[in-house]
Amino acid sequence: MGIADRKDRQRAERRQRIVAAARLVAEREGWGAVTIRRLAEEIEHSQPVLYSHFDNREAIVAAVALAGFQELTAALQAAALQATGRGEAVEAVALAYLAFARQHAALYEAMFNLPTGLTFAQNETRPELKEAFAALATVVAPATADADVATETFWAALHGLAELERSGRIRPGARAERVALLVGGMAGW
Repeated sequence: MGIADRKDRQRAERRQRIVAAARLVAEREGWGAVTIRRLAEEIEHSQPVLYSHFDNREAIVAAVALAGFQELTAALQAAALQATGRGEAVEAVALAYLAFARQHAALYEAMFNLPTGLTFAQNETRPELKEAFAALATVVAPATADADVATETFWAALHGLAELERSGRIRPGARAERVALLVGGMAGW
């Protein structure tokens, strides 16, 4: 292995350490604690080193969010594969989405609530976002003429439920009924 290969590998590893440190700090202390200075301390490098990888904090949050979309996609795909029928698949994906949002609150916040510069539903949308959308579309698209609208509606409903649950603004004991209502609507299209 040549020097250039080693330097490229070290650079990629350092970038990954920055992203992992940002996620860890956010999970422990919230996103307010994630600063360039703090991340530099966490990975034991100078701030200029971080800036050589990322333009700013928003770019680091975007990198965390992209990793989150990959994880969400894997969770949704696994849930859909375990289901035997269409209604069961819609329910499994809905429950997997809500579980992901609950279990990875800081990551979910980076994916959907923090400024990242990531664009949705555009030509320049990143593949990680498109793949998450496709994982949702797989279970709702077969029953509708407009798969994009159905998927956007399903995603919006799940996101709304996740956010309202997270903030304690809806009754936690009624989750099963809400999911059943959503599944019934989506599976019946």
